[in-house]
Amino acid sequence: MTVELERIDFVLPEELSATRPPEARGLARDEVRLMVCAGGTVAHARFRELPAYLRPGDLVVVNNSAMLSAALDVRYRDRPAVLHFSTRLDNGDWAVELRDPHGTPWAGPAPEPGARVQLPDGRTALLRRPWLPRSNRLWVAGIEPGPASRRNDEVGAEAVEVAELLARHGRPITYSYVPERWSASFYRTVFGLRPGSAEMPSAGRPFTEALVTELVAGGVGVAPITLHTGVSSPEAGEPPSPERFEVPDVTARLVNATHAVGGRVIAVGTTVTRALESATDADGSVHPAAGWTELVLDGSRPARAVDGLITGWHAPGASHLHLLESVAGAQVVRAAYRAALESGYLWHEFGDTALLFRDGPAVEGCEPVF
Repeated sequence: MTVELERIDFVLPEELSATRPPEARGLARDEVRLMVCAGGTVAHARFRELPAYLRPGDLVVVNNSAMLSAALDVRYRDRPAVLHFSTRLDNGDWAVELRDPHGTPWAGPAPEPGARVQLPDGRTALLRRPWLPRSNRLWVAGIEPGPASRRNDEVGAEAVEVAELLARHGRPITYSYVPERWSASFYRTVFGLRPGSAEMPSAGRPFTEALVTELVAGGVGVAPITLHTGVSSPEAGEPPSPERFEVPDVTARLVNATHAVGGRVIAVGTTVTRALESATDADGSVHPAAGWTELVLDGSRPARAVDGLITGWHAPGASHLHLLESVAGAQVVRAAYRAALESGYLWHEFGDTALLFRDGPAVEGCEPVF
């Protein structure tokens, strides 16, 4: 791996992409590998050993958003395509992304304002305009009813909601590194109670009910936030788009109380980190908040509320790498990625995990890497 001064630069070998869920590889969810990094040291474990690296009084903050079956097989300009439903907007429109049927970027006729995408049940998506400045990847789309719905509208009945369309015809979003289709059950986390994410908040996937019980019984707190994830940009490496989030009052109070007594706040995933930091004041205190966040964390804006982060392994060029550095510091993140490549950790949502602590004392029992 080549580590540059301003960013982590590496080549991901094809064999390190997790192409199937752990269960299909003969592992339980909590048997994926876990790397623990802190204070210039690295430990290798299994995820079910997580309680050994946390202390009574620590707080684990989780994302209770559940994933929608947000990929639809569609047609655009008489060509087969896949439409990813990324984010529901305040006016009922959706931010969507057109993709190739094989999970790669769309290579057909370019989307343009006023064009229509043919959906199941005779419905269409009317492309209005690009959603974000300087990018044509995500489009604002209005979902139009099919012929049956239009007849019902004439007698006052409401059109079928997009959520129902996705429930009937949708499937989990996948990219080219996952060649098979897996049912929605493989994309559920034990924390997922509020549907709304385009993709699984994957850092929470290795948790099981038994593991959560062990944490709580050992004095580690668990608190929720909600952040509905949009679609990622695995090829473009763009910063995260605006996302809807909520940090409830009880979680804000628990984070502040944890810090007041010297405990550590551990975010389960970049989604939790983004939500918590969007509700954090300059002095590090967290307040209840809800709405849209456009916060982009990097080394120039260190995390203020999060002391450690449970995360999967992110692809070269991903903006999430900068977020990891905002929590743990550049040296910890670079050491972790170097060790992961050398030790054969698996990448992506079905892969292995890491627990990265902010630069500080070494973790007991860990091997030095510097």
